Amino acid sequence: MKNAAEQIAELVAPTVEALGLELWGIELQQQGKYSLLRVYIENEDGVGIDDCERVSRQVSALLDVEDPIAGEYTLEVSSPGMDRPLFTAAQFALYEGEKVNIRLRTALQGRRKFKGVIKQVVDDRIGLAVDAEEGELIEIALADIDKANIDF
Repeated sequence: MKNAAEQIAELVAPTVEALGLELWGIELQQQGKYSLLRVYIENEDGVGIDDCERVSRQVSALLDVEDPIAGEYTLEVSSPGMDRPLFTAAQFALYEGEKVNIRLRTALQGRRKFKGVIKQVVDDRIGLAVDAEEGELIEIALADIDKANIDF
């Protein structure tokens, strides 16, 4: 079963792509009856304020019609930036060899936070080298990741 962010991503991706951009990912943070929806867009030529405004207008209209978020929400549209969040296995693969910060939904080896280098991506599993001196490689399932971003 898909979570709310994945459902919203499927809903807005065609709109973002129709504007000539790529949907990089979606974050949905719910705090009581208020929510924050962040839509990250990407373009090989870079993302400007005009791109964010166009996507914001179109996505806002779409969400008003489809109404996938209960209660009030704030919509933010931005580029992923230098410390970009990673959402998919393909995105992790793009940054193989880079340092990343990962926060898990539940503890692994007694920890929820890891910093390391992406060594490999196989299917939906991320091989992460942590504690560089020892070269320990841990495997993390994409589904277990709460948040991940490049350590810039």
